[in-house]
Amino acid sequence: MTDTRDAVIELQQIGTRFGSHVVHDGLDLTVRRGEILGLAGGSGSGKSVLLREMIGLQRPSSGTVRLFGQDVATLDAAQALALRRRWGVMFQRGGLFSALTVRENVGLPLREHSALDDGLIDQIAEWKLALTGLPPDAGLKHPGELSGGMLKRAALARAIALDPELLFLDEPTSGLDPASSAGVDELILHTHKLFGPTIVIVSHDLDLLWQVSDRVAVLGEGRVLALGTMDELSHHDHPIVSSYFTDRRRSAKAKAPAPALA
Repeated sequence: MTDTRDAVIELQQIGTRFGSHVVHDGLDLTVRRGEILGLAGGSGSGKSVLLREMIGLQRPSSGTVRLFGQDVATLDAAQALALRRRWGVMFQRGGLFSALTVRENVGLPLREHSALDDGLIDQIAEWKLALTGLPPDAGLKHPGELSGGMLKRAALARAIALDPELLFLDEPTSGLDPASSAGVDELILHTHKLFGPTIVIVSHDLDLLWQVSDRVAVLGEGRVLALGTMDELSHHDHPIVSSYFTDRRRSAKAKAPAPALA
């Protein structure tokens, strides 16, 4: 049993329903401090819904969500704001404001949650962008001027603007080519080594999960079907878990380019 003193996120008996459609039904999950935990599962298994419930964008129909030991449903506005300062989110499509420059986007959390002057905020934003491997001129561009891989890096720079203790990454490699995806893998590991946050990753990318995760929770049938290392899960005997890994590997091989003929 996990020592709750080491728990950053505790989900207990989570139920999520949209009318008659059941997404989660008695789901339990604990995320340990400092780990990189992946959320995997087939389409419709509720990965993204669960992420929204963790960050307070949506309330479950039943059950309890605790972050840093606090029941998020019982917090007043001031307490909820203080809690949100402790995490950062990288959204699947970046979530950057198109009317702002990349540097302004990265500096936005600092402008909202600190009393720093604009000059210092710009310097911090430029430093965060540099940490994610973006060139110096990237901060002056608008999100629409960036490639997919650069946009992911900019989104991560904004997510770490406040040096969060907890980091949520929603499909960080989706839509990227293999080379760009590999770069994101390295970036996540570098960020974890540098700042030491607890990281929760929603992803269907098995290669990413093999490279970066300490544990992975596989969702299905409204609950966590299996939880363990990728090596443990790849040999799991639950039919849904086994099928998920087999189908994903088969799909990846089918998409891979054929080897060049000599």
